[in-house]
Amino acid sequence: MNDNHDVMTALKFDVELSLTAPIPALVNKKAAAVLRSIADRLEKGEFEEGADFVEVNDESGKQVGEIYVDYADLITH
Repeated sequence: MNDNHDVMTALKFDVELSLTAPIPALVNKKAAAVLRSIADRLEKGEFEEGADFVEVNDESGKQVGEIYVDYADLITH
């Protein structure tokens, strides 16, 4: 590779959740807990490189959605 090029990593990360609760405050609390869990996994590097759909579960193990993870290398000039 030419010395005039730098490689940067790009991340496309889409989250889709389907949650229910009796009132908005409880559904918001559930969503926040799931998103914190996803953020922890992301920081720990638990998602593999390349495009992939990953199941998202709540604290009880019930599937509540999925995320799309896609890492790619970008060449900059």
